[in-house]
Amino acid sequence: MSRINTNPASLIAQRNLSGNNSQLNTTLERLSTGLRINRGKDDPAGLIASENLRAEKGALASAIGNAERTDQLVNIAEGGLQEVSNLLTDLRSLVTATANNAGLSAEEKNANQLQIDSILQTIDRIADSTNFQGVKLLNGNFDFQTNGIASGVSDFRVNGAKVAKGGSISVQALITGSAQQGSLFLSTGTSLNLGGGANGLFTIEISGKLGSRELSFASGTTRQQIIDAVNTYTDVTGVSASAFTSTGSSNAVQLRSTEFGSDNFVSVKVVNSAGITGGSGVYTAQSGNANAINTSGGTAFSSNVARNGVRDEGKDIVATINGVAATSKGRNARINTDFLDVEITFNAATATRTNAVSSVNAFTISGGGAEFQLASRVDIAGKVALGVQNIATRKLGNSDTGFLSSLASGKAFNVGDGDLVKAGKAGDESIRQVSSLRGRLGAFQKNTVGATIRNLGVSLENSAAAESVIRDADFARETASLTRSQILSAAAQNSLGLANSQPQSALQLLRG
Repeated sequence: MSRINTNPASLIAQRNLSGNNSQLNTTLERLSTGLRINRGKDDPAGLIASENLRAEKGALASAIGNAERTDQLVNIAEGGLQEVSNLLTDLRSLVTATANNAGLSAEEKNANQLQIDSILQTIDRIADSTNFQGVKLLNGNFDFQTNGIASGVSDFRVNGAKVAKGGSISVQALITGSAQQGSLFLSTGTSLNLGGGANGLFTIEISGKLGSRELSFASGTTRQQIIDAVNTYTDVTGVSASAFTSTGSSNAVQLRSTEFGSDNFVSVKVVNSAGITGGSGVYTAQSGNANAINTSGGTAFSSNVARNGVRDEGKDIVATINGVAATSKGRNARINTDFLDVEITFNAATATRTNAVSSVNAFTISGGGAEFQLASRVDIAGKVALGVQNIATRKLGNSDTGFLSSLASGKAFNVGDGDLVKAGKAGDESIRQVSSLRGRLGAFQKNTVGATIRNLGVSLENSAAAESVIRDADFARETASLTRSQILSAAAQNSLGLANSQPQSALQLLRG
């Protein structure tokens, strides 16, 4: 059958040729771009997934860059702090050298004071000049902003806090156990009565965290004289004495450790009771109140227990801060979580409250700190906030030990005519604070920044691999498809030629 108006064979050949050419073009495009998905119609779902992965890759790359820059910033801060540490070590040596009072002339003391003044000025200069791209790092610029500080808080430090933009964090402490000093009571009577033994000596050994001393008292020694004798050696033993008043009269000597906490204690060992009369013995404090005598806890001076020693240890404060159980030492409590890292030192009145539970609205954090974006997603969970305190000499130290600036000429702790014991304590506390800051920054670099860079690197690799599986062309498959499309296209062209020539057979009928 021959028809000329309609050629179905030609139409079939044209349709297949068009399809083969389209497939050939698609294959050539994939081979030339290296991508399986070049437009939405290639794979709509795959396009959405791959675009999300592309965005995640870009964010991960930026987060890695952020972490690397953070590491560089902390390196600069660490360099400044290292130099401050060296200066503080030199200063502490100068204080110790100057304490050799009899072996130094006034000129040498003045020379040491000049060096200390120079060190203090240099520390202040380092605090004010250490910067990263013009942003100062050690002058308190990256410290947290606080307000509403409670009267019961003597010192505090905010090491880290994630504060939402425009928000604040209220730091609330719940004290469930009071801090205590080691405390014992000596009931000796108004004056020592050694039963008429004028040649006998009442001898006791007083011990504390710092050391011990053996003290002897003759008959007739007053309570105040005993107190004065104990206090003479407070700096050696870490134990102080005071008159204890009960029911309106002074009837005992209270011995207390100079510091609070479980690592402080008071011990009394009776070496020779010397036949003392009129005195009850050694008493312990009540379990919940170091300033109240436990009348049922007495030990006679002449007993074997007293000869072996009666001891009482201090207690650390027990508290929670914002619902998290705090680690504590003495009057200091600290929590360290991902969202809040603070340490608070309560004053003695607040830390030693005897009621069961005491609530303290310590302070409010309203902002500040050094914020670093170390995750691909920008939200509060992906940020790390670090507090870098001011290391100026007026800030190093605390209200208990004094501040480093007090060692300057003319100040209370100068080495010329000032209090060298307190100067040494202020220097030690400053060294501790700078070392603690360096340790925090070092831990931040090693554990937070270092781990983040490694983790982000793995995430970037896996995201790139996932995107490649979805979007990249498989060259082995595409080259095979190219060969097939080329053959089919050539075959379709030949078939079209044959189909187009078929109607010409109708002319044979006309020639006949």
